[in-house]
Amino acid sequence: MNTVIAISQLLVAGAFVSIPMVRHRYGATAMSSAQAELQRQGVRTTVLQENGMRFDAGGHETAVPATVAAVMVAVAGLNLSGHDWAPILTWIFQSLVLAGNCVIIYSQLTAEKSVRAAFLRKGDPMLAKVDVAALLKAAEDGFPAWTWTLQNVRHVVVFGASVLSLVLLAL
Repeated sequence: MNTVIAISQLLVAGAFVSIPMVRHRYGATAMSSAQAELQRQGVRTTVLQENGMRFDAGGHETAVPATVAAVMVAVAGLNLSGHDWAPILTWIFQSLVLAGNCVIIYSQLTAEKSVRAAFLRKGDPMLAKVDVAALLKAAEDGFPAWTWTLQNVRHVVVFGASVLSLVLLAL
């Protein structure tokens, strides 16, 4: 049982670092696509950088997933070694991973609305006129088509492995 839980946790760790790796590799292309869309809309292309919007794997886009992955690897190691703390840490961290992944999905589903609201809050008339849907679509097109399949597989792995770990602990 501990081995299955540990393998599940290692799968979660891998899932969490997969998207930052893609963003690191293709983020600059996505930014270029977004800037081209801004230029098409007659908006200065520097507006994204000026407002901290990026498509690469910088900042929290790498730090958070890497931290989650590191914690999952550590807890997997405790499970493999049969450490007394492994079950409680698994309950805590797998539950946090489940909740965190729900937040990730929510933010993905509401990205357009969130970006639009953030742009309006800035009070910059240039940002207010941005067609956010077209901007996000252009950025999305800067990533390979398989990225979206990877993202969905990532969610399935995170949810499935986390639920499996918690169910096995409950038995």
